[in-house]
Amino acid sequence: MTSLTPFHIAFPVDDLAAARHFYGTVLGCPEGRSSDEWIDFDLFGHQIVAHLKPRDPAAGPAHRNPVDGHDVPVPHFGVVLQPADWDALAEKLKAAGIRFVIEPYTRFKGQVGEQSTMFFLDPAGNALEFKAFADMSQLFAK
Repeated sequence: MTSLTPFHIAFPVDDLAAARHFYGTVLGCPEGRSSDEWIDFDLFGHQIVAHLKPRDPAAGPAHRNPVDGHDVPVPHFGVVLQPADWDALAEKLKAAGIRFVIEPYTRFKGQVGEQSTMFFLDPAGNALEFKAFADMSQLFAK
């Protein structure tokens, strides 16, 4: 695998104070620049930006696709971590009382692409997935 460069993603939130607490305190993301309309966070070396956007009352429930017997929320974003970091994050989230959309578990056990994964929502309802591979060569394995 080649050296990775940081990615950037901007996403909507309806409460910047709640986003600041969730990403800064619960997930432990250092905060970068901010304004009254957005906040930059460092998510494991990647730049994520929470942009203030009022909640759309006409928006329906998140779309979901079946994967390994679970209903995966789409869209979602997250980071692939080392197994020890993934375990530590899962424990931190449990201790913080975060409700999981998909509880931490091993997906595709014994198959190509075996991975640890978990899904949860931020306060604005954005879905996040964090995963880990015991063997990183499985990240893009077919």
